[in-house]
Order: sequence, then C-alpha cells, then structure tokens
Amino acid sequence: MESDKDNSIVARPREWWLTTRDFFRDTNSEMKKVTWPGRPEVVGTTVVVIVSTIIFAIYLWACDVIFFKLIDFLFTRFGAGT
Repeated sequence: MESDKDNSIVARPREWWLTTRDFFRDTNSEMKKVTWPGRPEVVGTTVVVIVSTIIFAIYLWACDVIFFKLIDFLFTRFGAGT
C-alpha cells in the first residue's frame, strides 16, 4: 500500500510535465492556423477606434455640460445654490 502512494507522488510531476508539454505543442499548432491581419486592415480598424472614441468623448462632454447647466439652473432657481 505504501509503494502505491510513493508511485503516485512520483508520477504527479511527470504527469504535470507531460500535460504542460502537450499544451504548448497544441498552442503552437493552433497559432500556425491563425490568419493575421495585414497592415491596411490594422490601420483601418485603428482609425475607426480613434474616431469613434473622439465622437463618444465629445458626446459625453456635451451631455455633462448640459446636465451641469440644468442642475445648476434648478439649484439657483429654487434657492439651493451657493
């Protein structure tokens, strides 16, 4: 019974090494199947991200200004302003 326990303790590091090796082998195999985008596609998508970020930033800034002015107006109108 003691020898079975010793064998399982010795087998765990080897089993871990084999599964890790298989993982890296499978990962390498899958990475070879990936179709990487070309430079024009990367530049195009980058431009879309930058432009959409600017548009959303302007929109959120405008909403912030409008809500600030509205709340400021309400506070001053009803005497809660400083």
